[in-house]
Amino acid sequence: MVSSSSNVANDPFTNRFKQFTIAVEIHQANHSRSIPLHYVHHRSPRADAIPLLFVHGWPGSFLEVKNIIGNLTNPPNSSVPAFHVIAPSIPGFGFSPAPLWDGFGPDEAGQAFNALMVKLGYEKYVYQAGDFGGLIFPYLAARYPENLISGLSNFWLVQPNATDLARYERNESSVDESAYIKNILNFINNESGYRIVQQTSPLSLAYALTDSPLGFALWIYNLMRVAIDPTVSTWTREQIITWSLMYTIQGPYGGLRLYEMMLREGAFAGFGIGLPPYVKQPVAVSQFPYDVWYHEPLDWAQRQGNVKRRFIHDHGGHFAAWDTPEALLEDIWIWFGDREASNTKVFHGQTK
Repeated sequence: MVSSSSNVANDPFTNRFKQFTIAVEIHQANHSRSIPLHYVHHRSPRADAIPLLFVHGWPGSFLEVKNIIGNLTNPPNSSVPAFHVIAPSIPGFGFSPAPLWDGFGPDEAGQAFNALMVKLGYEKYVYQAGDFGGLIFPYLAARYPENLISGLSNFWLVQPNATDLARYERNESSVDESAYIKNILNFINNESGYRIVQQTSPLSLAYALTDSPLGFALWIYNLMRVAIDPTVSTWTREQIITWSLMYTIQGPYGGLRLYEMMLREGAFAGFGIGLPPYVKQPVAVSQFPYDVWYHEPLDWAQRQGNVKRRFIHDHGGHFAAWDTPEALLEDIWIWFGDREASNTKVFHGQTK
């Protein structure tokens, strides 16, 4: 275990973000589009620091990086890697304006974030994300294999296939397989109503939620409350208000409609999980018990990418960077500190 000498909650680096805006270009069909981005950028004083792109999800925002950014840029000791951390707001979320045109999905988000990294001088970088960030990851990795070196995902969903489900029905599944299928089926059948509405009728829903900021706060809290480990943390009233404010500033529609775009580009598939591009770069996955994909077997995770390592935790939930930062930090340090497995040797002048 990597021990930290500092308390992330009291780390001065977590109390004041260094925030910027920039415009980047992406390509869609036969033309280019300018995308305004808001992003947090903290550089490490370490000469050997690795550029790390951190991407949030829904109903989160760039605020999710708050509890880990200090220890990523200034680790407790030199035995673990340090990082230059870049945490953008997905367009339509927080302070990144929503696109005024149709068709901004995970592929376009990946284009925008790679353009951001290159524009900041980071031709090569690693990736860490959950939720939507985890869904954008495969699209970015497939399009920019020379830029994105490796990643760690705490949201790596794989749809059980017909054979998996048949074995489950015959009670032939392993303990991990059974637990994972049970989690996925419970989410699809009992807890995914919000997702179906948001991916099919985001504009209709947005009118109602824009009209009532309190209604929107309760809409996202309904998901937030079951996605964190109550033995670790609870939501304060101030946190709920702040997280919902990241959407009400420019209206909830920008965040809601990304669900529709995810469906269009294959990250979702109706009630089930979609089939994003295969990730060839080395990947590690971090699993926490209060997340829908807990217990996903390593060989199943490998169906969608070059997954080399699985970290399994006995506490924590969907917002790992927020409510269990110490656990996620340890995974990040261990994974990217393994220069051979994660291929981070390229940042240290090693090619073999």
